[in-house]
Amino acid sequence: MGVVQKNRAFFLFLLKFGGSYLILSVLYWAYLSQYDAATFEADSMTHLVAQQASGLVNFLGEESHIEKKPFEASYFFFVNGKRVARIVEGCNAISVMILFVAFIIAFSTTFKRTSIYSITGIVLLHLLNIARIALLGLGLFYYNEYGHLLHDIVFPLFIYGVVFALWIAWVMKFSGNKKKDAA
Repeated sequence: MGVVQKNRAFFLFLLKFGGSYLILSVLYWAYLSQYDAATFEADSMTHLVAQQASGLVNFLGEESHIEKKPFEASYFFFVNGKRVARIVEGCNAISVMILFVAFIIAFSTTFKRTSIYSITGIVLLHLLNIARIALLGLGLFYYNEYGHLLHDIVFPLFIYGVVFALWIAWVMKFSGNKKKDAA
């Protein structure tokens, strides 16, 4: 029995993960390329996330708004009249969602089950990302001295921790792979 045949499941996982990650990344690049970098046009998903995070801060009882940053494809994020952050394309969590979906596809089962879990996970990650940005904005307003800790450690750990938990739930409970292995 050859190495490839012996490790077929592993190589199939790598092929499905790598292929889906590549395809989704190319699609995302195509989406981003429709925006004019020469005029510093920000993509619509980043704008939506910035608006929704500002709306959540307002809902929580603080004043918030966003403004387009001149000469950059990003937005300034204001809390109570103070500019606390800059929201850039990387803040929209699309790259995190691509990573999430590629893993789900790598352990895919039926099209319906895989699609429902992927869409549900994307919606959950989007909502949590809005909460992450809103809470980060509030944290930067009230505890600016902890800005690097909040931005670079706490909130990435949170969002990637949720992705990891969703992956574990998919593999152990929802994908059906555990049942196949037990049989």
